[in-house]
Amino acid sequence: MALYYPGHGYYTKDSSKIGKAGDFYTSPHLHAIFGSMIGKQLIEMWELMERPDSFRVVEMGAGMGYLAKDILEYLQQKAVSDQHSAKGRNIFEHLKYSIVELNPSFKAIQQTMLKDFQDKVSWAGNLKELGPVKGCFLSNELLDAFPVRMIEMDDKLNEIYVSVQGDELVEIKMPCNEEVAGYLKELAVELPKGYRTEVNLKAKDWLKEVNDNLSEGFVLTIDYGYSASDYYSEDRSSGALLCYYQHQMNEDPYQNIGDQDLTVHVNFSSLKKWGEELGLKTIGFCPQGTYLVSLGIDEVITALYGDSPDAFEVAKIKGLILPQGMGVSHNVMVQYKGEGRPELRGFSLRNHMGRL
Repeated sequence: MALYYPGHGYYTKDSSKIGKAGDFYTSPHLHAIFGSMIGKQLIEMWELMERPDSFRVVEMGAGMGYLAKDILEYLQQKAVSDQHSAKGRNIFEHLKYSIVELNPSFKAIQQTMLKDFQDKVSWAGNLKELGPVKGCFLSNELLDAFPVRMIEMDDKLNEIYVSVQGDELVEIKMPCNEEVAGYLKELAVELPKGYRTEVNLKAKDWLKEVNDNLSEGFVLTIDYGYSASDYYSEDRSSGALLCYYQHQMNEDPYQNIGDQDLTVHVNFSSLKKWGEELGLKTIGFCPQGTYLVSLGIDEVITALYGDSPDAFEVAKIKGLILPQGMGVSHNVMVQYKGEGRPELRGFSLRNHMGRL
């Protein structure tokens, strides 16, 4: 309710903002080259699928529309340069870009942001409106905003519920149901006494919806998170729920309700397991920084700035790839539906699938 209650939740009210004016920022806010790199990845995917006449990209949770704009501008410019160099067909003329958006005010902002690409972009209120998709489902910091179940191990496994006493919100512990307990069993997770953590079951429903709509292609997921072994390590005995309010982090979800972002790291091992049960093959997983370097971010920097890029621009780009920025905190995962098991350049330096 704090995030999605119609008109009042953090992501559904008119006053929601992302970026410098909001409570947090994402990779597209840091530098437009992030969108260029995703565009570069989409070209590789299109080519691996033997350049279909219609290649559809579905972005879920597009925020202000920066990522979509940067992707489309890169692919448009690439199409022009390829035309001049006589490279033949390009992805841009075969591209359809769909945005799944819950917030009407975000949709209005996105439509303004993407006004130069009206013939390329369409909007949907949910995944069921899309129909069959041949191409790529794309998300950047989407799954971390899904509602989660909070659990704690005492003498038995309990779930944390919220109730009211007077004017105060209070936590109440009740025994876990079989669905939550089964999640831990299928991932072979054993929690010590006093351990509190989260279970994201909504991600399973989301992945099923994506798979139902994907006739052939890729699922590209970028988010901060861990493998199951890292997520449920002894170091994280208090869980991974964080709140962001005016670019300040706190761990109290019971303050600034509806006015602060609530976020939980993603368990990528569960995405791999659930995806494979649906027929989605995991073909790559690694930190964002390694992925961008492997994908050829140096080539794009040279194309944009020549041999002498501006120092300020370089500093922002470093925030995408260095450990002190988003280079290690964020991970990239790609799943595939179709024949064979394609290899992507972004995982050629390092592929951590085995850790999942």
